[in-house]
Amino acid sequence: MDTVTTARSEMRRESARRIGAQYFESRVISRALALFRATLFLASFGYSSAFAQQSHPTESQVKAAYLYNFGKFVRWQTDRVVRPDLLICVLGKDPFGPVLDSTVEGESIDGRKLSVRRIEKVQDASPCSILFISSSEEDQLAPILASAQRFGALTVSDIPRFAERGGIIGFVLQQEKVRFEVNRGAAELAHLSLSSELLKVASKLFNKVPEN
Repeated sequence: MDTVTTARSEMRRESARRIGAQYFESRVISRALALFRATLFLASFGYSSAFAQQSHPTESQVKAAYLYNFGKFVRWQTDRVVRPDLLICVLGKDPFGPVLDSTVEGESIDGRKLSVRRIEKVQDASPCSILFISSSEEDQLAPILASAQRFGALTVSDIPRFAERGGIIGFVLQQEKVRFEVNRGAAELAHLSLSSELLKVASKLFNKVPEN
């Protein structure tokens, strides 16, 4: 076999390897998406009797299910891991009502019971593992994020550009579907470890620190 033929054969093999790697990567991502969506489906419909009679969940129900599921893809600093419960807090005007309570009722993650608490000021968020910041608190977003960072809480909100402005997970509507954006820089500052599966299904990733 001459040099040209050998080179062409090697090029074909290299091309096949690249295609195979791309296919494998796409399969891994597809499986991660399917796993996360399946988990979300179970949380929205299988775990909550409040949704049982509805063919389509409301926006609040989907966001509540996401809040529950986020706890499965996040690792907190040591002092929060040893606490017996995983507390989801809602700061400001509550957009969920009983939906969030019914979503997490009787559920646990890694042996930690889930519970919900409504708070009026960020100073009360120190025991919170997940902190949902209501849109009613947008005017105070910067100091709230600074405090939540010190507490090591996973901040979540549907405030516009939340993740871009320094929050960790921001809900967004895309084609009438609830998706979310993630700020890895903000998570690192709060000493939180986010699962790669969570990052793969985020609609956008940022690496910015909270605004001052």
